[in-house]
Amino acid sequence: MPTDAANFASYRFSTRDLPERIRIPLWREHFGRCIVRADIEPLSESSFQADASLRAVQGLRMLALKGTSMRFKRLQANLADGDDSIGVIFCSPGKSQLSQRGQEADLCAGNAIAILHSEPASVTYIDGSQFGLAVPREALAQRVADVEGLVMRPILQRTEAFRLFTSYMKSVLRTKALSTPKLRETVVTHIHDLVALAIDDCPALGESSASAVVAARHRAVLDYIATHFQEPGLSVQAVARRQGISSRYLQRLMASSGPSFTERMNELRLQQALKLLTEPDAGRQRISDIALEVGFSDVSYFNRLFRTRFGDSPRGVRLARKGSH
Repeated sequence: MPTDAANFASYRFSTRDLPERIRIPLWREHFGRCIVRADIEPLSESSFQADASLRAVQGLRMLALKGTSMRFKRLQANLADGDDSIGVIFCSPGKSQLSQRGQEADLCAGNAIAILHSEPASVTYIDGSQFGLAVPREALAQRVADVEGLVMRPILQRTEAFRLFTSYMKSVLRTKALSTPKLRETVVTHIHDLVALAIDDCPALGESSASAVVAARHRAVLDYIATHFQEPGLSVQAVARRQGISSRYLQRLMASSGPSFTERMNELRLQQALKLLTEPDAGRQRISDIALEVGFSDVSYFNRLFRTRFGDSPRGVRLARKGSH
C-alpha cells in the first residue's frame, strides 16, 4: 500500500480464526509479500499468532502489530517496489532489534527509531506490540538537512519533541481524525513536522512547524484533562506544570482552540455526573457524593452548573429516570 494513497484506506489481518497449519503461510504471503513487502520469519516455538492493522492516506502509512516473535526482512528483491519512504518504528511494551547499513540497535519499550525503506533492513519483533509509520522521503528531506544520517539512531521517549509527537499520534488515532477529509491534510502535515522534530535536533522547518507544535501541545493538554478531570485540585497551574509550559501559555492554547480550561474540565465533570445519576443503580449514591466523585468540592456550585447545563437539577434528573422505568 503506497504512501501516496489518495484516500483513507484500511487493511486488517489476523491469524486468530485460521487453522494453525495455514497461519504462517497466509501471514507470510498475504501480509508479508503483498502488504508490507517483506519476508517474515516466525521465531517463537509456541503457536503462531499475529494481528495487524494498516491504515494509509496520502503521505502517511501506519501499522499496528501484535503477536508472537517474528523477524521482518526487507531484502534486495523487495526493493523493486520503489518505496523510498522513511519508517519510524515504536516499540511497546516488548522490545525490538533492528539492523540496517551494518548498524544494529536494540529498541526498548517506549522508544523509537527511523529506518530507510529503500535499503535492506531487518526488524526482529519480540512478543508484545509494535507501532510504525512511514512518511515520504521527500516530505522529510524538506524538513531535515540529512535524512540518511538520522536513521538507526534511537529516539528516546524522554525528549519533549518525542513526547509531543506520541501524544499527538495517540489523539489522532483515538479521534479518527485521518478519516475526516477536512482534517486529513492538516493532520498529515503536522505529523511530518513532528516526525522531523523528533528525529532531528535542528530541523529546517517552516511556518507549519509552529502550527504542529501548537496542535500537539493542545492535544496533550486535552488528553491530560480528560484523564485527570475528576481530581478536585486540578488547576491550570497543575496541568501547565505537568506539561512543562507556563499557565499563561496553557490558557492561550485553550482560548484559541475552543472552550477554556475551566469550561472543558466542568463539561467533563458534568457529563460524568449525568452518567452516574442515570445508571441503573444510581439511587444508591448521594448526590453530594457524586459531586465529590467527579471533582466538585462545592456541592452548591455543582448543582448550579448542572441545572444550567442540563435544564434540571441532579435530583430532578434522577427522579425523571426512575419515573421512566
